Amino acid sequence: MTDGFRIGIDLGGTKIECVVMDPAGSVCWRRRIRTPRGNYDGTIAALARLVAAARRAAGNPAPVGIGIPGAVSARTGLVRHSNATWLIGRPLQQDIEAALGGPVRVENDANCLAVSEAADGAGNSDGVIFAVVLGTGIGGGLVVHGRPVSGANAIAGEWGHNPLPWPGDSERPGDPCYCGLSGCLETWLSGPALARRHCRETGQTLEPREIARRAGAGDPAASRTLDAWTDRLARSLATVINLLDPDVIVVGGGLSNIGRLYSDVPRHWQRYVFSNEIRTRLVPAAHGDASGVRGAAWLWPRHPDRPG
Repeated sequence: MTDGFRIGIDLGGTKIECVVMDPAGSVCWRRRIRTPRGNYDGTIAALARLVAAARRAAGNPAPVGIGIPGAVSARTGLVRHSNATWLIGRPLQQDIEAALGGPVRVENDANCLAVSEAADGAGNSDGVIFAVVLGTGIGGGLVVHGRPVSGANAIAGEWGHNPLPWPGDSERPGDPCYCGLSGCLETWLSGPALARRHCRETGQTLEPREIARRAGAGDPAASRTLDAWTDRLARSLATVINLLDPDVIVVGGGLSNIGRLYSDVPRHWQRYVFSNEIRTRLVPAAHGDASGVRGAAWLWPRHPDRPG
C-alpha cells in the first residue's frame, strides 16, 4: 500500500476497534477485540498488538489516531474524566507512544465522531456539529467549521456530567455517578442506565436492544421505559441547543440504533428549546458505529508530511 494511509483506533469501555483508512477515506482493514477492562497494562499491550497488525496490513508505519472515553490533560498529560476508570490518572499517550516507538494523536471519542461526520458524513455541509455518543457511557463532541473544539479545560461537549434538566420529583437526586456526583446525564441516558431503570420498573433484566425491540412490538412496559428515556434525552439535548444552537446533532454509539429516538426526541424537545422555530436536525451517524474509529484516523491529514 502507498503513502496516505492512516490508522484509527476507538478505545471503548467494552471493545477496541482498529481500522486502516486509505487516502480516499475508505476503510480497507478492520479488527475488533474486547477491551481488557480494569487492566491498564493489558490495554496498552492490546493497542500495540492492534497497531502492529494494522501496519502489516497497510504495508508501512501509518500514523495512529486514538479516540478515548475521556480526555488527556494538557497540563499533566494524564487521562481524566473517563468512564473507563482504569485509564484515569495514567499517561496513556506517553505509554502508547513508547510502546509504538513514535507519535500518536489522542482525542476524545465523541470529538472523533464529530470529526468523522464533519469530514464526510451526516454533518459535512454544516458549520456547527454536536456529536453525541450514547453507549456504555455518554459523551459529546463539538466541531465548528471542520475543526474539533476542546476548550480551555479540554471538556468542550462533556454534557454527560451535567445534571438532568427540568427534573420531576421522582428524578431527584438521581443515581451516584463514578465522577463523585449524583444525577449526571450518564446515570440516566447510557445503555447500562436504560437497562437498570427498566429492571427497577419491571424486574426484567434486558439489554437496551431487546427493550427497544419489545417496545417496537408493542410491549407496554418496554414502551414506557423507552418513552421516559427519549423524554430525558430530549430535555438534555434541548440544553445543548439552547447553549450552542448547532446545525445538526449527530448520534453515535450503540443506542444510536434505536430508530424511534429520531422522531420522539425532536417532538419532545420543542417544549424546552428557547425558540419557536427549531432547525437543528437530529440524525444518526452516517457511518454508524464505525464513525468514531474513522474520526480517530481523520486526526491525521491525508498526507502526514504535508499540512491539511
